[in-house]
Amino acid sequence: MIKRILKVTFLLMIAASLGSGMSGCKSKKKLAREQAAAEYGRKVETAKHDLLSIINDEGNMSLQEKESKLQRVKDMNLNEPEILALIRQAEEVIDAEKEEMRRKWEEENKKKTEATSLSLADYFALVAGASSVENANMKINEALKLFATPETPVLIIISKEGDIVDYDRPTTAKKYFEYLKDQKKNLNEIDNIEYDNNGKIKLLELNKKDY
Repeated sequence: MIKRILKVTFLLMIAASLGSGMSGCKSKKKLAREQAAAEYGRKVETAKHDLLSIINDEGNMSLQEKESKLQRVKDMNLNEPEILALIRQAEEVIDAEKEEMRRKWEEENKKKTEATSLSLADYFALVAGASSVENANMKINEALKLFATPETPVLIIISKEGDIVDYDRPTTAKKYFEYLKDQKKNLNEIDNIEYDNNGKIKLLELNKKDY
């Protein structure tokens, strides 16, 4: 009888131990799920905050900072409709800013080209119409400061049909000014100017005035 009681007691203890272990295991899994959910929620809030800071920025953040923030959010791989919609809005903001920067750059470059064109046109006329060789040489030296080097290529267009362009024999900035000095005639107009990173002319294309 005593043996039977001991056996039953032992079995009950084992059952209780197993039940406690299973309960503890379930609690750990539940805790892990809760922690994962909390971490995911924090990621969503961080992503939302970063995206809204891009969308609502009023000039306090550089384009590079915006692109970096956007990429960090994308790297989170959050498949939340709200986050995906905000990502699209942030991309639109960044694309619009890039387009505005490109437009401003083109406007500035156009103004720069026009200003330089006027200066070159003036120098062409001054050299061709110089009253003396000394005066012509002085104007040539001034004009050459606009170029990357005195050997900067100068191309003269002699014919153009669609995208096909024929040029006269290539010359250089210095040689072209010497030509103007000798001929005392300015027969070409500025067609295109290309600049180097220092704002100096690295290529000049001219059109014959009677072309």
